[in-house]
Amino acid sequence: MIEAKTTETNTKKFIAVEGPIGVGKTTLARKLAEYYNAELLLEEAEKNPFLPRFYQDPKGGALPTQLFFLFQRVQQLKELRQGDMFINSYVSDFLMDKDKLFAQVTLDNDEINLYQQVYDNLTIDTPQPDLVIYLQAPVDVLLERIRKRAVAHEAIIQKDYLQKISDAYMEFFHYYQNSPLLIVNASGIDLVENLNDYRQLLERINETNNGRHYFNPKPVTI
Repeated sequence: MIEAKTTETNTKKFIAVEGPIGVGKTTLARKLAEYYNAELLLEEAEKNPFLPRFYQDPKGGALPTQLFFLFQRVQQLKELRQGDMFINSYVSDFLMDKDKLFAQVTLDNDEINLYQQVYDNLTIDTPQPDLVIYLQAPVDVLLERIRKRAVAHEAIIQKDYLQKISDAYMEFFHYYQNSPLLIVNASGIDLVENLNDYRQLLERINETNNGRHYFNPKPVTI
């Protein structure tokens, strides 16, 4: 049992968890929200009516899928901005700064130009997280996890698409400097069943207040 932090002892008011599909970002975000007694902001991909169409027809479904997510994230962060960041704390399973990553991978040039016009006219005032946690794992691990969770429209996700997304994430976070960053090797982490993995990660999260850091869980020696 890991004792939850109180609002008074929590120095991180906004934590964002990121990574490609299947890496475990929503699972971690839920656990951190419970630990920090924080409000949970989820991407809620299941509410995007265009997502199944995108996986079936990437070219035809990419733009409406991307725009739906954009409006959804903007609304969530707008509500966060209107709250009292000095009292409440938040954990999200998405980072607004990363939104263009998917647009660049999935949209053609004309669609990117249209998306950029929409993005620019939303005048997004995005609060920057006190910590961003970027979860990494090899594509084969991601595919295995996607298959295990058995979401119908995810069953047709192809390895080459997932590789493009993973590569785009790596490039994005290679240059990311807007918040403290913790890069986590999530390929061997079991945050649900392995308390030691979760405890080690929590310790590193609580220690990370600035700069760029890396985390690989240490095996328990008996």
